[in-house]
Amino acid sequence: MAQNTEFHPRSKHPTLYQSFKDFGQQIPEDMAPVSELWCPFALEGDYIFATIAVEAGLTSTQVDSLLTLFHRIKQGMTSSQFSKFEITAPYKGEGVMFQVHACPLWDRALDLLQNPSLAPHFVWDAQWLFKHDGEKYERFYTEPWTGDRWWDIQSWLPTHMENAVPFTFILYANKTQLLSHGTVKGYPVVAHCANLPVHIRNGEQYGGGCIVGWLPIVPELAQEERKTSYANFKHAVWHEAFFKLLEKVAELSKVGYLYECYDKVLWWLFPVILILSADYEELCCPCPFCLVPSDRLWDLSKMYEMHTSEQCKEVLAVYMDKKSVGEQKLKFLGLCPLKNVFWSIEHSEPEQAASFEPLHSLHGGMGGKHMHEELKIAVSELGHDFETKLEEQVSAFPHWWGLAHFDTQCFYTALNILTTESSPAGYQLLCMMHSYLQLDSLIGLDIQTEKTIGMIENELIVFRDELKENWNFPKAHLWKHITRDIRSKGAIHNYSAWPNEKMHGPLKDAYQDHSNDDNDSLLAQILCIDHHRLVIKLIQVCIDAENECTNLAASDDAGNNEDNSGKFEENMKLSTPQQPTSLSDIETAHKDDRAFDRFCWKLETFLNICLPTYGYPLNESLSETKITFVQLIFFFTCKIGAYDDSFQFTLVQPLMASTRVHRLDQDFNLIRVKAVSHASSIFIPMKSII
Repeated sequence: MAQNTEFHPRSKHPTLYQSFKDFGQQIPEDMAPVSELWCPFALEGDYIFATIAVEAGLTSTQVDSLLTLFHRIKQGMTSSQFSKFEITAPYKGEGVMFQVHACPLWDRALDLLQNPSLAPHFVWDAQWLFKHDGEKYERFYTEPWTGDRWWDIQSWLPTHMENAVPFTFILYANKTQLLSHGTVKGYPVVAHCANLPVHIRNGEQYGGGCIVGWLPIVPELAQEERKTSYANFKHAVWHEAFFKLLEKVAELSKVGYLYECYDKVLWWLFPVILILSADYEELCCPCPFCLVPSDRLWDLSKMYEMHTSEQCKEVLAVYMDKKSVGEQKLKFLGLCPLKNVFWSIEHSEPEQAASFEPLHSLHGGMGGKHMHEELKIAVSELGHDFETKLEEQVSAFPHWWGLAHFDTQCFYTALNILTTESSPAGYQLLCMMHSYLQLDSLIGLDIQTEKTIGMIENELIVFRDELKENWNFPKAHLWKHITRDIRSKGAIHNYSAWPNEKMHGPLKDAYQDHSNDDNDSLLAQILCIDHHRLVIKLIQVCIDAENECTNLAASDDAGNNEDNSGKFEENMKLSTPQQPTSLSDIETAHKDDRAFDRFCWKLETFLNICLPTYGYPLNESLSETKITFVQLIFFFTCKIGAYDDSFQFTLVQPLMASTRVHRLDQDFNLIRVKAVSHASSIFIPMKSII
């Protein structure tokens, strides 16, 4: 299968044609290792001790000596630290002051740019990716630079500046409970660099998300509840606080920043806020993307006029000129009478950057909250026995790796409870859950093609027919804009909140360790500990790079030319092997398991048929292929006779016994499977597993 990459015209890169095997396998140019691995520590032992102290959450008295060391980190190693700012927002004729803790966003960008381990991984130019499916080329989307938004931004940058490219940020901000019980909340802001690939950007090592700010939380006052003036006041505080993060970025977005990369090429970097991933206070209601009427949120079949920054600025100008007229226009657009902080940054329109967020909209929204509550109501109407049955079936549901969503379990375990006879309304709910799960699977793909995007659009119509007017709320409508986001900014993992939500855990731990401090020193301690963790990540990435370089050099000296990159081409990879053993010993060790009956004989018979699939001409060959469900039993690698290659096989139990068709199989497009006897196990090549 052929792949080609079409670069932005300003990159001056010719179109790159590759086979599927070679696509994405380019190895970046190696960087020289850092000479002072655990700087500012003199010895590795000092660094390890500091790491333990931070992880243990020691008090300030206990870590005085460590703090002295951390503050001696030399310039360029990690220069970004938090500063405290005071902002003032007017309310009822008085200025109300709040404190903001911020590490300017561009300081974070410079830290990443100056890191030699990250330098080879930066991607500057927009790319359009295509694959050939045997008949035609089809575009596909993965990283943010494969979407249309990056391409458009690069086209708008100044033409008189050579190598003008966007430096793109992903921002996330959301309140979090600092204690599982209690009312204390924090408001961290997390930044990612979208120029780095997703495995780095969403990873937990240096180069992943970093806390760059802590916003003030305006108190919820009962006497001010539902007052438009107080809502506007909270919005004003949010935007004024956020500007402390973006002030330098706003300036550089207009003039650019000249930077020499590791390859000695000079780039003009223009900072851009590419993606906003959260429930943002500046976003419009009922929809941040379009002008959908509040009573039509459930209808996913219709398109409405999109919000634009120019439209919002014009309405705000009308408000400033004549308040009574402007108020009505602002209300229609769901806006507050203030300037949006993102307007100060070129090519960072908030309605373009705002993105569908799967964690809160899917598993924490429609599926994990609303549908689950409706399902509990439907089952409770059938009586206590059915409630107990559902709980027992959920507990007995197989614990598959990666299957952490309760909505998936509830759907399958309720199929024999909410039937057409026992609960017509419950059965209708299952129909909606089925469409939801179809969308969830399609939306979550890391690679999206025009075909899969078309499948999402078709399923949204099915989902809309199941929603009806009973599900008329904003999170139901946001699904309408999923495909727009994918085409604009790549696959959904680029704007998922999941990597950011995981960062809340260490913040909560730090809060609990220092909860006896006063509020000002408490927040300073939390941010100081977070900064220490960042320093540890930075030092560790230098150590890892040096160790990798040393290991590669030792491998070359030993004449070992095997690829140690850790990449693999197939769908699976075996982990560390066990000690070698004979086939007869395997059969003997599993003599009580019917699946291993005549293990050696069945393997010999299988090899006479299977080896042609590996390219070895034998008398027999596989005549056809089909998709079959199996249960995995045993993985192994073996050597065969005169062949130099190793072969990877799997012993499986086919799920191919005949079953009768049920109505719900047809209604929900389910495939009903039944296992053959354990003694009827077969072998398959591991590479045949999808």
